Amino acid sequence: MLTTVRRCWAVPAALALLPGLLLPLGARAEPPSRPPGLVVLEERPSQEGPRVLGIYAPRQDPASPGLWRVSFWQQRGVDVTIRTDSVRCSAAAPMRLTNESGSWQLAELNPGGTIHPGNRVHHLVWWAVCHPELAGREPAELTAVARQLGYSGSLRESVQNLPGRGR
Repeated sequence: MLTTVRRCWAVPAALALLPGLLLPLGARAEPPSRPPGLVVLEERPSQEGPRVLGIYAPRQDPASPGLWRVSFWQQRGVDVTIRTDSVRCSAAAPMRLTNESGSWQLAELNPGGTIHPGNRVHHLVWWAVCHPELAGREPAELTAVARQLGYSGSLRESVQNLPGRGR
């Protein structure tokens, strides 16, 4: 499920110059309220405002042991995208299924393996869901922890774009 929240009262900067209009000069739309229980995985400033990645409301799938559903929060300034991801926590086949840019993406993960910009967010989400006590820690620094938890660090890692549109 993909939900985009966009604040409709944001006014283009040129209109804010007109006296007496909705927003005074320099005023900006307020950032959206964060949901209760949001675990912030990453927060950094950007030109649009704060860039925040987080998860909330994890729930275990009753039909599939080791499979979790979680709401993924992605904020850029006042724009927020919320989607539901699936995460499998098994040592033999860890993965994350997400709707990225309108298509399904299946990431087969290797906890304790190499982290690079293309897989970092997948690992941030996976660690936060499967080992909540490590949420928000840099995945590249969790190699030794992964070994202690029984992950080999030698699984084949891949990302597949699946046919079909996301919900």
